[in-house]
Amino acid sequence: MAKSKKKLEVIHLVCEETGDVNYTLRRKSGGEKLHLKKYSSRLRRHTLHNEKKKK
Repeated sequence: MAKSKKKLEVIHLVCEETGDVNYTLRRKSGGEKLHLKKYSSRLRRHTLHNEKKKK
């Protein structure tokens, strides 16, 4: 039998300091939430970005 494919879900990376949605990713569901340092164009520096699911 063929393996069932896991669906990809759309997530947003939200800046912790400004609350702006700066990045959008597609990844497999499950696992831990992402916490990445990414560039914030409003602040013009790298800040912590947290994962938020698309509604």
